[in-house]
Amino acid sequence: MSTETSVSRSAVYRARPTLRLAGQADARVSELLVEMCVAETEGGMSTAELRFSNWASTIDGSAEAAFEDGSRLTLGTAISVHAGDETQPRELFRGVVSGLEAEFVQGGAPELVVLAEDALGRARMARRTRLFTDRSPADVVRAVAGELGLRPAVQGLDTPVATWAQLNESDLAFLRRLLGRFDADLQIVGDELQVAPRSEVRRGELALELHGQLARARVVAELAHQVTRITVGGWNPVNGSAVSGEATTCAHAGPGTGTSGAEWLARALAPRSEHLGHLALATDEEARAVAAAAFDQRARRFVRLDGVAEGNARLRVGTHVEVSGLSPRFDNTYYVVEARHRYDLQTGYRTEFVGECAWLGAH
Repeated sequence: MSTETSVSRSAVYRARPTLRLAGQADARVSELLVEMCVAETEGGMSTAELRFSNWASTIDGSAEAAFEDGSRLTLGTAISVHAGDETQPRELFRGVVSGLEAEFVQGGAPELVVLAEDALGRARMARRTRLFTDRSPADVVRAVAGELGLRPAVQGLDTPVATWAQLNESDLAFLRRLLGRFDADLQIVGDELQVAPRSEVRRGELALELHGQLARARVVAELAHQVTRITVGGWNPVNGSAVSGEATTCAHAGPGTGTSGAEWLARALAPRSEHLGHLALATDEEARAVAAAAFDQRARRFVRLDGVAEGNARLRVGTHVEVSGLSPRFDNTYYVVEARHRYDLQTGYRTEFVGECAWLGAH
């Protein structure tokens, strides 16, 4: 097992988040932040909920509303959140303010809650119906990214070349559905839309030890959604032939070692087959690829870890986290599928995360 890497080069970890408006540091905004939650999941669109004290001292000794003039925080303001060691903060979030909430309580300072979404927020604003003809999935991603003003960074997904229908869906829902078919993920990093097959995603590596940087962990190994075989059937509309494919092993299980969910299912209960017949497929090769992707998606959800760690800006969706100190059965390497970076004045900076692993260790 690897050892934990310190979250700070200093003896004292100073991890108060800092904020920038339109790319510029703003001392008042950072100093009046009292609570933060930055959330990201597979499938893209990160969100930020930032709570501020809306009352500030002035240089003449009086006080005033901190943000009510609209010069700093208003709808449409470009905002970024940086966290980690104050000497080397990392960008956690970059987006635009999409909502404002005010709270007024007798005996306390008024508070302003700022809600923000990253650049994929624009991709959920309108539904469309259209066709992408003779395009690969990568071509479709590039076309949609260009319309959204994003720089596409696509790995693979150059096949199959086909016609893809966006049917009364937002651009975000359409991309999630299309990429889920090929077991790929999308995330926003700055103004770049990063898309890659799950097997190619590794946004960092961390080691966490229980009672070290890992404060709490809950792990569940569940057979309810595991299968030993997936079959796919369809119909080629051009030549009228039947299309089929199947998968019985996990091609891209992700990080970790041990016994798979399919093996445990056959051993502990009984083999189980699942059939997918609702998808449009043109060739046996495409059917086999879809079956493999569906098998992999189920397999990777076999073991699920919910953890709370010391605040770490490197703990993001796509990170491989090696967890130790739990037990021989659950010590393993997990792929992070959800991360929530939280901060408040009582408990400081912490990161809640969900990791998945296709393997149960020890036996």
